[in-house]
Amino acid sequence: MSENINLAEKLALFSEHWSPRTVTHFNGHDIMVVKVQGEFVWHKHDETDDFFLVLKGRLTIHLRDRDVVLGPGELFVVPRGLEHQPFAEEETHLLLIEPTGTPNTGDTATAASQQII
Repeated sequence: MSENINLAEKLALFSEHWSPRTVTHFNGHDIMVVKVQGEFVWHKHDETDDFFLVLKGRLTIHLRDRDVVLGPGELFVVPRGLEHQPFAEEETHLLLIEPTGTPNTGDTATAASQQII
């Protein structure tokens, strides 16, 4: 990477929800931005933790035993193997970091295709 990356500019390039866009790579990981609204599917990642950093808006991560609520500048890591369901009442912008190739639903058959911007 030879240039700085403006996350707001990258987020302005698309409008779809729950469709992460890779903005760069870091040590075998994808650094992604995503717009979310409404609820995502209950899922888990058997091999990896799931990293969420809220850039704008408010995100609730439903776990089986509690809810984690995040605002701008707050992050949460869902441990591998733990079922969770992200939910955003209003459009929310997130930064995600995952090992390259990790399916966003935990299942390659239902995952969003990787898009690089």
